Amino acid sequence: MENNWQIVRRYSDFDLLNNSLQISALSLPLPPKKLIGNMDREFIAERQKGLQNYLNVITTNHILSNCELVKKFLDPNNYSANYTEIALQHVSMFFRSEPKWEVVEPLKDIGWRIRKKYFLIKSKNQPKERLMLSWADCGPDKYLSDRDFQCAVKLLPSFSHPYICKVTFATANESSALVIRPFNEKGTLKDLIYKAKLKDPFLKKYCNPKKIQGLELQQIKTFGRQILEVLKFLHEKGFPYGHLHSSNVVLEGDTCRLLDLENSLLGLPSFYRSYFSQFRKINTLEGVDVHCFGHLLYEMTYGRPPDSVPVDSFPPAPSASVVSVLESVLSCEAIKNGMPAVSKLLQMPLFSDVLLTNSEKPQFKIPTKLKEALKTSKEGIEKRLTEEQKLIHQHRRLTRAQSHHGSEEEKKKRKILARKKSKLSAFESGEEHSVKYSNSNNSAGSGASSPLTSPSSPTPPSTAGASTIPPPPPPPAAPPPPPPLDGAVHPHPSPADSANREALLSSIQNFQKGALKKADVCDYSAPRIS
Repeated sequence: MENNWQIVRRYSDFDLLNNSLQISALSLPLPPKKLIGNMDREFIAERQKGLQNYLNVITTNHILSNCELVKKFLDPNNYSANYTEIALQHVSMFFRSEPKWEVVEPLKDIGWRIRKKYFLIKSKNQPKERLMLSWADCGPDKYLSDRDFQCAVKLLPSFSHPYICKVTFATANESSALVIRPFNEKGTLKDLIYKAKLKDPFLKKYCNPKKIQGLELQQIKTFGRQILEVLKFLHEKGFPYGHLHSSNVVLEGDTCRLLDLENSLLGLPSFYRSYFSQFRKINTLEGVDVHCFGHLLYEMTYGRPPDSVPVDSFPPAPSASVVSVLESVLSCEAIKNGMPAVSKLLQMPLFSDVLLTNSEKPQFKIPTKLKEALKTSKEGIEKRLTEEQKLIHQHRRLTRAQSHHGSEEEKKKRKILARKKSKLSAFESGEEHSVKYSNSNNSAGSGASSPLTSPSSPTPPSTAGASTIPPPPPPPAAPPPPPPLDGAVHPHPSPADSANREALLSSIQNFQKGALKKADVCDYSAPRIS
């Protein structure tokens, strides 16, 4: 998994992107233009740093990093298709087979998904009634077979629950699904929090709201209890969800209704996936739903999403019971230990005393074979999430190690350690050389264990009739004396041998050159003449 990649873009491309993102009303740090001297090396290096900082700001913003403009700018190879045109083609084909529907207008960019498009439609039989059509293609978590997928999507209109938005019509093919619901003029729960209009683009509504204000305590309690009740119901039915956020909750009076149950069947990624994919303890769809509920509760309480997760400290809230629930889901300890169950959240003081007045009886029948298929699909989604979390964890460890290894402090430590090793190696080398030299001298001087002799004289033979004439002395650079000729070594010589040795030493010491007699020599080397 790579931490970065390179893009080749001109400054004019950055400027065009920045102009397109002005709808978000965010102040983005794009370096200013320069007409004269814009080819200087120092200026180019400084501009590259500024553009890198600009990209860092965009990619760390959760909403901007998911928008189509940014994805196409950073990765044009994978996001080059015209998704609006693709959606129109599929919707046109649908209307050919279902002529009772008619498009009123496209609802451009009201959602955050790139491959999901919305249209305002009406029925020819009831022209005053407005409906909303959504089309989306399949995502990476689609594990249902084509047959089970189409069967599950077509079952959606038969589902009925007081806190699930009613589906008017639903159909699917092998690669996409189309769903029609009633159009709600008041918009979603997110629109209520941000005081926004439903038809406005997603970037304009939610990136930089003019006024940040949370909901009243009673609304927080009521809406939270209703959402938890429907999550508990879906978990008991074995229907995977994993797509809870404030834009997927529509309001009808004081009642919340859940949207987009088809997302999990399509295998689409969750809005908060970039958050919970970093935490290995959130590895089930039930845990994902609870974590997403924590985000939603924070948004209802403070009127904005959390700056980062986990949350170290929570701002003052309308009630301490709200903070207690948030701590159980979004705190460092909760992220470390895992998410609580939905049933446990329902028992907490914030929601336990809320009275539910809606008495509508749920209808949610799923065939047995489809239940098994949904269970297998849920396991596949959770397995892919676990594998992704493992890769992210390994990558973060590697990044930390590289960062630590490349820090200035670590470089200084390595230099000091290298110097110490070098000195120690030199010392050990010198000591080893000294020991070797000493051993060689000892072996040369000691030799074998033999009787003590004069250093300049050979060891005499141990025969009784030894000659009294001493042999000539060896040359000065002679090697160590050889062992005795007969190879015998006598550690304890006999008394006779000792007397002979003393006589020999005495004759050597008393030797006088002048006492030698002149010998008569007969020289036969001269030529003889007869």
